[in-house]
Amino acid sequence: MEIAGSTALVTGSNRGLGLALATELLRRGAKVYATARRPELVDLPGAEVLSLDITDQASVDAAAAAAGDVDILINNAAFTDGGNLVTGDLDRIRAVMDSNYYGALTMIRAFAPVLARNGGGAILNVLSAAAWNTVDGNTSYAAAKSAEWGLTNGVRVELAGQNTLVSALVPGLIATKTLRDFATAQGLPLPEHLLIEPAALARLALDGLEAGDVEILDPMSAEAKKTLAGPSLAFDLASL
Repeated sequence: MEIAGSTALVTGSNRGLGLALATELLRRGAKVYATARRPELVDLPGAEVLSLDITDQASVDAAAAAAGDVDILINNAAFTDGGNLVTGDLDRIRAVMDSNYYGALTMIRAFAPVLARNGGGAILNVLSAAAWNTVDGNTSYAAAKSAEWGLTNGVRVELAGQNTLVSALVPGLIATKTLRDFATAQGLPLPEHLLIEPAALARLALDGLEAGDVEILDPMSAEAKKTLAGPSLAFDLASL
């Protein structure tokens, strides 16, 4: 997938990895729709900013109508703090699943016809290494990312006929405020040597997309995937 000259839409572009992805896309010569539920928080010169709530069908439909030239869709936006499955608040658990799974699916269903009209293009879903094990304190997020991994694999099969590349970016630990806040709340030290900066991850993601990779992994997520061949393991920050 050629980035230069393409048109990309990135969800959750106001901060963190979404902002880094949108910035790197612009640097590589793409036109970028930078979207967020609060578009006034998007500060990215050169991008076209759109309001978008991925959990609201009308908002998604409006974005698809406004961005009819898109040939790269990046599903990055997600609610991440649902807590544990057995003891957590059920509304927050549903919100995690709603954004990570149904939000991504709603975006794909809306934009698949757009991508088809524009030659096929690509979809990049931002997952997590937690999809391949779990993380105590936020098992609902891990479960939602597992579901999104299955969604990604299914959509890849369904959209192959329209020549749409469907890729999964599976990061380990991203050096974002969200992760740091979670670690602080759980009283966990972060292994700074294993954190990947959003800008570096964005470069890795787009390199993989240009190469046609269906899964794009950093070193930590590559190790996490190996655990699928053995017994289920927890993602234990304290042991890293």
